[in-house]
Amino acid sequence: MRSWVRGLVGTTAAVAIAAAGVYVGGPWLLERTGLGETALPWGPECAVRLGSETAGLTLEEARRATTAVALEARGDGSAVPEADTAGIDPAVLDRLREGPAGDPGPVLTCRAAPADGLAAEELTESGLTPRAERVRTAMAEVFGEQSLGGFEPGGVSDGHGSDSAHYDGRAIDVFYRPVDEENRRAGWLLAHWLVAHADELDLAVVIFDDRIWSASFSQVGWRPYVSGDTGNDILQHRDHVHVDVQRGEDGAA
Repeated sequence: MRSWVRGLVGTTAAVAIAAAGVYVGGPWLLERTGLGETALPWGPECAVRLGSETAGLTLEEARRATTAVALEARGDGSAVPEADTAGIDPAVLDRLREGPAGDPGPVLTCRAAPADGLAAEELTESGLTPRAERVRTAMAEVFGEQSLGGFEPGGVSDGHGSDSAHYDGRAIDVFYRPVDEENRRAGWLLAHWLVAHADELDLAVVIFDDRIWSASFSQVGWRPYVSGDTGNDILQHRDHVHVDVQRGEDGAA
């Protein structure tokens, strides 16, 4: 048997053993590796951590659940429709409302994938691309008036990292100041909603509260976010949710 065939057989066997180990080890092994159940190809599209257990959701259920808790929390006196929560475990809704016991933080993640064939876009009058403008409109419909930044008519040319999506008009910052428990919980309502709608809105990255989620690595879920100054609330995105849309390609249809 040729060496490359032996290597292929060995690799296949290793993958099979690893998959079997994950299947048998279940949530414990996934927790140890830092992955969520959405990392498994046969796992749920979305997952919500309920303490030591995890509840699987379809993408449609995650969108309804995150929208429901966002509308409940809106509190601006406007008449908003009641979201449909039929078939969703009340424990899931409670966890999305409250976050982890004792401290705000990420509890929901979803699988997503960068869309193929998206065209690169020019700035609109607002300084955002049409895709980013669509995100702004969608957020306003659910969350009402928000404190936004990171863009301006004509575009921005400074104030962000050298490769920032803000310079392309693809990014929006939603501010939650001051940094306290109430605002952190409010920020996570938005961050979870964005992740649940990432495929629908062609999102690339969501960053908040020392955590980052990206469509390219969505199977991993929320990862630690480390800036050049971990003590800086702005650089660590503790005082704002950052969301950016996919870039697209020049010449794509």
